[in-house]
Amino acid sequence: MLFLTKNKGMVWGWLKPSKKKEPYQKQDYKRKTITYLEQLAVLTNRKRKSAVRLTKSSKIIKTIIAAIQDKKGENIISLDLRKINEAVADFFIICEASNQPQIRAIAENVERQVTEKCDENPYHHEGLTTLQWVLIDYVNVVVHVMLSETRKFYKLEDMWSDALTEEHNE
Repeated sequence: MLFLTKNKGMVWGWLKPSKKKEPYQKQDYKRKTITYLEQLAVLTNRKRKSAVRLTKSSKIIKTIIAAIQDKKGENIISLDLRKINEAVADFFIICEASNQPQIRAIAENVERQVTEKCDENPYHHEGLTTLQWVLIDYVNVVVHVMLSETRKFYKLEDMWSDALTEEHNE
């Protein structure tokens, strides 16, 4: 087992069960290791919002769907994944757009509206460079904005067919 100790700006490591603390490596990790450890400390000590279980009528879900509809997203569905043990989120919201500028407009509008109305920032997003499939991850809710060809190819609805599905067309 590896143990790390911070001493005078240096990180010392040793392996246990050695009786004697013999440093096996001494390097200046000030910029990398210490930064990572500080980030972990911030995460573990942060104040968390109350752990309220989302429902299909939760404010964040309604806000996301309204933001998609505002930018004319098509074939909007929500998948309720709460009863699936292997699910990575409680809900998926999937929609499609007819072109790449519309994908960007939908994704930006979802992020803006959720930040303004729900005071939530995405944990992660990806796909904004290629604009074939943009994913916006709010931890409990994951938004997928796709071109129609991409959606037909990946068939997320079929992959999560055990989930309860609800359509949200205007």
